[in-house]
Amino acid sequence: MADDMQVWEVTEPYLDIHCLLGEGPFYEKGTHSLRFVDIQKHHLHTIDLATGPSSLKTLQLDRPVSVTADIEGIDPRDKILVGLKYGTAVLDRTTGQYEYLQYFSESTLGPAVSPQALTIDFERVRGNDGAADPHGRFWLGSMTDFDYGEFQPEGGLYCFDAGGKSSSLVRPDLTIPNALGFAPDLCTMYFTDSTANAVYGFDYDPVDGRLSNERVVYQHTTKGSPDGFRVDVEGNIWHAIYGTGQVLKISPADGGILAEIRLPTINVTCTQFVGTKLFITTAEDDAAEGGERSKTMGGNLFCVDVGVEGMPLFEYRLNV
Repeated sequence: MADDMQVWEVTEPYLDIHCLLGEGPFYEKGTHSLRFVDIQKHHLHTIDLATGPSSLKTLQLDRPVSVTADIEGIDPRDKILVGLKYGTAVLDRTTGQYEYLQYFSESTLGPAVSPQALTIDFERVRGNDGAADPHGRFWLGSMTDFDYGEFQPEGGLYCFDAGGKSSSLVRPDLTIPNALGFAPDLCTMYFTDSTANAVYGFDYDPVDGRLSNERVVYQHTTKGSPDGFRVDVEGNIWHAIYGTGQVLKISPADGGILAEIRLPTINVTCTQFVGTKLFITTAEDDAAEGGERSKTMGGNLFCVDVGVEGMPLFEYRLNV
């Protein structure tokens, strides 16, 4: 990192909530609200940003919910898309009930994926991070569920087609597949493999959404692991680094680090723009590896104004 690069020091939380595993922040533009999840507690949290932290509402689910997306043409106050234990589902936010659209286990094999890739015990895995793409599809990673001990390379990256009728396994044998996002010209898709400590770039075909030309755009070589990210309107990636208390602003052009946000707790999980403000989720520091203050602040929601806006998030297209 350059000695003269911009650094933000965040010392206090926006919301003192103490998630076990805060993740998946999503800006609900139509209602000017922020929603995020606690994967381990099976919680979906929502904050009305005009009112602030006192407006927090929590929906309890019966399974780990890991990520959400708006559905095209549907009021997100009523229903949203969620990544769950077995795949994608439509969640009724008024009742807490959900209906699966497509299961990981029903997926076909993508190009260059060998048949043995689907010899997975799907009971052992759960959904992790993901995002809708410009074509209205939803990309969702899977990984070892909490009840099965040490994480194994039994996860994958799946693409769930618009309409909820089919899905495909695009990349098998992953341990912690993580965030996805798109460059401002929508011709590049980024994907983070936390186990490889790498952010990959793919050429994204604007006509049919086909991926090609895979390459590494950022290789993390220091302490911690890249977790979740968002892309700003200038094309830079704001990446949470789990284990170091950092968010790094990364140039995908050369993998250079342009700026840094320092937080008071080490397990930083994901980011989300609301205007020029960046909201940041974290997980508990149960072993106090970052010190007593890190343990006290772990799992809280943080916010800092970084002076640039983020790319809008896409909607899942259920009706095609």
